[in-house]
Amino acid sequence: MKKEKFLKGIVTGIALITLLAGCGGSDNASNTDSGNSGDSDVRTVKVAYDQASKPISWLDDNGNPTGYDVEVLKLVDELLPEYEFEYVGTTSDDLLIGVQQGKYHVGVKNAFWTEERAKNFIYPEEFLGLSSIGLVLKKENEHIKSLSDFASNGMTLAPIAANNAQYTVIDEYNQKNPDNPVQLDAGDQFTVDVVQWVNEGRVDGGVIIEGPFKKQVIAEDGPYHNLVEDVVYNEFDVIKTWPLFNLNEEEFAAAYDEAIKQLKEEKKLNELSEEFYGRDLFEVLESVDR
Repeated sequence: MKKEKFLKGIVTGIALITLLAGCGGSDNASNTDSGNSGDSDVRTVKVAYDQASKPISWLDDNGNPTGYDVEVLKLVDELLPEYEFEYVGTTSDDLLIGVQQGKYHVGVKNAFWTEERAKNFIYPEEFLGLSSIGLVLKKENEHIKSLSDFASNGMTLAPIAANNAQYTVIDEYNQKNPDNPVQLDAGDQFTVDVVQWVNEGRVDGGVIIEGPFKKQVIAEDGPYHNLVEDVVYNEFDVIKTWPLFNLNEEEFAAAYDEAIKQLKEEKKLNELSEEFYGRDLFEVLESVDR
């Protein structure tokens, strides 16, 4: 009898210990769930960037994303605790396709506004930055200061892919100036090596962004620094640039707008423009019409 009671006591004790342990485990799970719940309030979004577009966006020597567009979005991320930005380096073509299909939530690539893109992406209310766009010319043609000059001299232009916003810029000029149009050919590649094309005499000029021209030609470590005395860059416009959001990302785009407004008020974008482009392009903002 005593033995039976003793065994019952052991069984009861084990059951009690198991129950207490279970209660303790339940508390831990609750804490863990609470932590996950807190983490779930932070949404991870994929930010695609053109990883070969220095100084706009590229991978630095340590394999980290940087450049004007990327650094602006890093500041935006700091102001949006409900979001965590995950940067994905890719090509311009994949960025456009990926954002449109939802593979990426937003993409940055020094993107201009075009009517066609406005059908496929959300353009937020606030632009991201400003970009100087111009012509690469041989030194002997440095007197060509505008698209009008270029056209009236019957000069040939390096081909531009029809889905490249630079094509739209030239096409818009042609539509406004039907009596003096630039010879515009649609290329089969998103970009061509316009510096090399001009240097080789294959064309008289090519459209390029000032930042890449400086990095390729002006910079001492640029791949075409040997041509610094042979080619020139003549700016013909300064254009607003935008992030491209997937069509389902209205809430995310609205959050971006609030953050970028604050950064503009604090002159943070002016500082980044100076750092990456060597000039504060916001100084000419009042004259920017595109």
